[in-house]
Amino acid sequence: MTEVPSPCVRNCCLDGDDICLGCFRTIEEIIKWGEADQNEKLRILTKAKQRQEAREN
Repeated sequence: MTEVPSPCVRNCCLDGDDICLGCFRTIEEIIKWGEADQNEKLRILTKAKQRQEAREN
C-alpha cells in the first residue's frame, strides 16, 4: 500500500471549532497525522471530506 498523502494545501487557518479551512482536518487530526497508520489517515480524510461538503452546503 502506498503512503496516504497529506491533504495539507498550505492554507492553514483555523475556524472557531479548530478546523482548518484549507484541509478541513481538526487540529487534533493535524497533530496526529505524522504518527497515524494508513487506516487512520484514510479515516481522517473521510471525515475531512464530510466537513468540507457540509460547509459547502
